[in-house]
Amino acid sequence: MRIVFLDRDTLPPQTRLRAPGFDHELVCHGRTSAAEVANRIADADIVLVNKVRLDAHAIAAASRLKFIAVAATGTDNIDMAACQERGIVVSNIRNYAVHTVPEHTFALIFALRRSICAYRDAVRAGRWQESGQFCFFDFPIRDLAGSTLGVIGDGVLGQAVAAIGRALGMRVVMSAFKGRADMGMLYTPFDRVLAESDVITLHCPLLPQTCHLIGAAEFAAMARAPLLVNTARGGLVDETAVGPALASGQISGAAFDVVAGEPPAPGHPFMALLNRPDFILTPHVAWASDEAVQALADQLVGNVEAFVRGVPRHLVSV
Repeated sequence: MRIVFLDRDTLPPQTRLRAPGFDHELVCHGRTSAAEVANRIADADIVLVNKVRLDAHAIAAASRLKFIAVAATGTDNIDMAACQERGIVVSNIRNYAVHTVPEHTFALIFALRRSICAYRDAVRAGRWQESGQFCFFDFPIRDLAGSTLGVIGDGVLGQAVAAIGRALGMRVVMSAFKGRADMGMLYTPFDRVLAESDVITLHCPLLPQTCHLIGAAEFAAMARAPLLVNTARGGLVDETAVGPALASGQISGAAFDVVAGEPPAPGHPFMALLNRPDFILTPHVAWASDEAVQALADQLVGNVEAFVRGVPRHLVSV
């Protein structure tokens, strides 16, 4: 059984990828370009992949391919229709980031709400000595207790973030789908979440109906100048509208762990915001605690073993 991992370097080097418990040959490539995919999987029975795109052309060239194990939850890099036509089974990773993403989300929220980065940079620039006293008050510091947290996305991650918010004394509102008013009393209409929240955090998938879920019109509706945090998918927000929303005071801060194209190009609008004290950009690492990535790797191998045993799990369909 020949197993090919196309982008092993998307997992940290300290992450252990244990050997599957059956006879196999494992070939690991650190990275794979689009031009290399078809050749590298041509004789593979199983492909492990994180972000490399497997299109219909590459899949058609892999005559032995039976199973694709995606080392992530999202599978938008896989041509699922081509897999279905060929009878190729696809599995993904589930619920591995239930601690790391919520913790990163609140690290960003705390950093913005208490101006941690701004104060650190000011101290580094000598502002404390210039102040001539035991402290200085150049940047806003706000408690989270008593504020309103708007959570957009009610899956495992959204619910975990909501639980932390409640533990901190925040009022938590779970957003209904945009444009929906029939989801029951557990959900707050999307427009009200925009208007009432002091912090808005995104935890929903990127789908045609959620692309640019938040843009200029939504920023204008944010009556309380909230913080906006996105640790989900870059395309959920119109990224060209974030800078103007900060500059106009429609939002009091923004933190992103994701962008629509990664890594962002030098001319990406976020690159012009990096020196602002109210903006934080981290390089898509909310998922990447040592514990979470090891759990991901273990589950990845477990998915392969389950397929070989004839009981595939975590199946993804068109």
